Amino acid sequence: MKRDFEFLITEEDLTIEQYLKRKGFSHSNIIALKKIPESILLNGRWEYVTKKLCAGDILTVHLTETESSKKILPVYAPLNIIYEDEDILILNKPANMPVHPSMNHYEHTLANAVAYYYASRNIPYVFRCINRLDRDTTGLTLLAKHMVSGAILSRMAAERKLKRNYLAIASGQFSEPFGTVNAPIARATDSSIERVIDFDHGEHAVTHYQVLCQQTEYALLKLSLETGRTHQIRVHMKHLGHPLLGDFLYHPDFSKISRQALHSYSLSFSHPITGKALHFTAPLPPDMQCLFPDISK
Repeated sequence: MKRDFEFLITEEDLTIEQYLKRKGFSHSNIIALKKIPESILLNGRWEYVTKKLCAGDILTVHLTETESSKKILPVYAPLNIIYEDEDILILNKPANMPVHPSMNHYEHTLANAVAYYYASRNIPYVFRCINRLDRDTTGLTLLAKHMVSGAILSRMAAERKLKRNYLAIASGQFSEPFGTVNAPIARATDSSIERVIDFDHGEHAVTHYQVLCQQTEYALLKLSLETGRTHQIRVHMKHLGHPLLGDFLYHPDFSKISRQALHSYSLSFSHPITGKALHFTAPLPPDMQCLFPDISK
């Protein structure tokens, strides 16, 4: 993967390293760039990152990544690409597709499909997923295309600057149109996968929900998260008494849908390089849409 950056310097008394860090380059990004000949040029000359900058200088960064993820085998699978540019890739992930390879899922993952997408174009690519979704959760998935956008987006995610909303179908009748669940989540003592509400040892977790449409046996919800705990929506809705339809861990009733009815439908954030405000949506997948035929896709 190759990416060039050019900056017109307007600030005095900063070193190249200090300036790049202000632009979002991480310490590890800068160390990696220092090892690549002529990757950092000041007015066309290769320079040390300790060099002081002057107003009017032109700082150029040539980023070249020549290796791909070594443990991810390129395997073809169709990709639903929502957006792509030099820095990011946004996909609409289908159900029954893990994001990363793991035991018993070495080849049929989103990472494998993305590796194939770039390998078929002879482009080296390191898989960097910013917002990991569960295997059966569908919807918007954000990937970084190089180490700089990866560092910036990871920091934005940690600082809760990626705004995500979900759609879910939960069981039962809701008495109120809005609500908030504030309950800490911990790993279940007898499972490496399952999570539980644990007010003594759990991590802080807050989920806001809005009822969009109520049917007799279930409701369509819009959800937003203040925190990003594993299985947060699934565990919080079970705690509320309204588990998600088709959730094999927390509500294994597959009479209406064959997988957990959860969809990452909107994503808003500032572009990691340009700073431009971006907003994306992905429509309800057919297996959720068919439970609410009167709602527009």
